[in-house]
Amino acid sequence: MSFSENSDQDERNLRKPFLHTGSWYRMGSRQSSITASSTQAIRDGSISVVACVLIVALGPIQYGFTSGYSSPTETAICKDLGLSVSQYSWFGSLSNVGAMVGAISSGQIADYIGRKGALMVASLPNIIGWLAISFARDTSFLYLGRLLEGFGVGIISYTVPIYIAEISPQNMRGALTSVNQLSVTIGIMLAYLLGLFVEWRILAVLGVLPCAILIPGLFFIPESPRWLAKMGSEDFETSLQVLRGFDTDITIEVNEIKRSVATSTRRNTVRFAELKHRRYWFPLMVGIGLLILQQLSGINGVLFYSSAIFESAGVKSSNAATFGLGAVQVAATAVTTWLVDKAGRRMLLIVGLSAISYFSVRIDKAVVLMVSFLLFVLFQISSTGMTVSLLIVAVAFYLKEYVSVDTKIYTILGIISVVGVVAMVITFSFGIGAIPWIIMSEILPINIKGLAGSIATLCNWIFSWVITMTANILLDWSGGGTFTLYMIASAFTVVFVVLFVPETKGRSLEEIQFSFR
Repeated sequence: MSFSENSDQDERNLRKPFLHTGSWYRMGSRQSSITASSTQAIRDGSISVVACVLIVALGPIQYGFTSGYSSPTETAICKDLGLSVSQYSWFGSLSNVGAMVGAISSGQIADYIGRKGALMVASLPNIIGWLAISFARDTSFLYLGRLLEGFGVGIISYTVPIYIAEISPQNMRGALTSVNQLSVTIGIMLAYLLGLFVEWRILAVLGVLPCAILIPGLFFIPESPRWLAKMGSEDFETSLQVLRGFDTDITIEVNEIKRSVATSTRRNTVRFAELKHRRYWFPLMVGIGLLILQQLSGINGVLFYSSAIFESAGVKSSNAATFGLGAVQVAATAVTTWLVDKAGRRMLLIVGLSAISYFSVRIDKAVVLMVSFLLFVLFQISSTGMTVSLLIVAVAFYLKEYVSVDTKIYTILGIISVVGVVAMVITFSFGIGAIPWIIMSEILPINIKGLAGSIATLCNWIFSWVITMTANILLDWSGGGTFTLYMIASAFTVVFVVLFVPETKGRSLEEIQFSFR
């Protein structure tokens, strides 16, 4: 029994990108001389890569907007359409069901029609889904729209980090791939912010904008050179030259890509029996493990229903507090984007899981330390990290059940639980939020990347659905019990990262994948 990325070399040679690039793509060569400053700016390597990343980042902004939409709109939608808590939990979680379907097909779509083509395919159901929600009069259109959004988001969640990793130079790859998660947090924050001022139907219409802008933007960026090389296209060198700058010598990188493609295509089929080899099962296990544990931390339960959590904690303006949470998450993820190519993926994962409680009570000292020393201190002193933070939140919720609402102690416990939730989101953004997607895009061998990436993304969405479907119900059952479950999962994540996750900073994709042989 086997699966095939491509049936044979002839099929690869016949396969063409779904979207051809705009005219500026081919407007020069290594020998061309263009004096116009605006054109020269476009031709600069780093600017070209950053411009491409900013365009495709509209996809994860759409992803984040979908995730954040359910929090500020819960009360209004339940009131207008007469939904119960269980029905609204279904609405919130159905995006994950749609994302499972999108995740299953994402790798094959991205491999067959290209990374840009996959993003085009993902954009259309997102637009239709938002319009369906905005015109919903009952649960049928509401649920249908959420499913369509989820399908598009499932494709986006796999394709964008893969595309960014494949176009980025190795010294910028971690930071640029982190833009994916940064954009997700920006989308969440925008949903929280706009939800303060507009009603839920108008907010759904505004959700159309990221993909509506992404679609024309895709015509002005190059296709992934590594995907083009895998398909046997002669355009891959042109694409790489545009991304690196026309005055840059790309010979070494071209040879690395050719060598990697040649190695991966000596055998176009990988038999399931061969997955016992470390070069296949180990990166697949790490990728799937990180993406599952990312969800089991409970982050989507917190983000989807943060308004309800803050309300239960005693916060009067829960929607405003939710926006504040979104803004904090954006800031923390921006720090990760800066640190990831300096501190390394593995260290940030450990810090993200270990620093949360210490950060929340020692921030006055943290801001005056050097970045490397900060990471060291957080790692040494707060080895239990996110686990301790979730424990604090759980204890606070447990104690509130035995304290009168009118007492000062009840107010203090509410503040503690809010601080714990904010600290959880901050350190989630420092590590486990962005880095699993970076590592997944880096470590999977190119000849199994499509199917393996789909499996890893599917697992992430399955557990995301489990968390979002159960979070509201669990919170109604017991706030303390809910955060205790998330704490146990976070404790296991610390162990998993220490034992199994490799460092990929400063290494080319080809070097990373060769190391598993």
